[in-house]
Amino acid sequence: MKPKIDNQYPIIEPIANRWSPRAFADKAVTKEDIMPLFEAARWAASCFNEQPWRFKVGIKGEEMYDKIFNTLGEFNQNWVKTAPVVVLVCAKKAFDHNGKPNAHSWYDSGQAVANLATQATANGLYLHQMAGFDRDKAEKEVVKDDHYDAICVFALGHLGNPDQLPDQLKEKEEAKQQRLGLDQIVSFS
Repeated sequence: MKPKIDNQYPIIEPIANRWSPRAFADKAVTKEDIMPLFEAARWAASCFNEQPWRFKVGIKGEEMYDKIFNTLGEFNQNWVKTAPVVVLVCAKKAFDHNGKPNAHSWYDSGQAVANLATQATANGLYLHQMAGFDRDKAEKEVVKDDHYDAICVFALGHLGNPDQLPDQLKEKEEAKQQRLGLDQIVSFS
């Protein structure tokens, strides 16, 4: 279990306990386990309530898992292979109501994933988000719709044992989380 964080102000438990593990347990995660996470994502705020996020879900043993997994960079493939679920997050490029480019679709999709991650933590599941994937390949082989951008992939599952990781990753897995201080990210002037 990841060490506790040093928060400067009280925050809700699922946010305080959220982190991005690379060690996932060899324990199945079912569609019934993950649908509440997507329900949380569904209720995220979005510009004009467009809800531009879409999720391509791969459960280990199914074809979609392999398609998404094969878009990952080699470094990520080395540890993601133990995760029972991989998800490709997509964002619709244009608004439905006027057809103009939606400059906020990635931001809105990020809010949906933040809701999903918080719900996952509350439900005893964890995810690790990644930018280390081949976007072009993902868009051609997984998304297959020019109206959407592939924006990130996340691995999802139950916490595994850090000992299953190579030494360098094990150290990262067990290291204390670091965040900038509030005085470095918040300004009132």
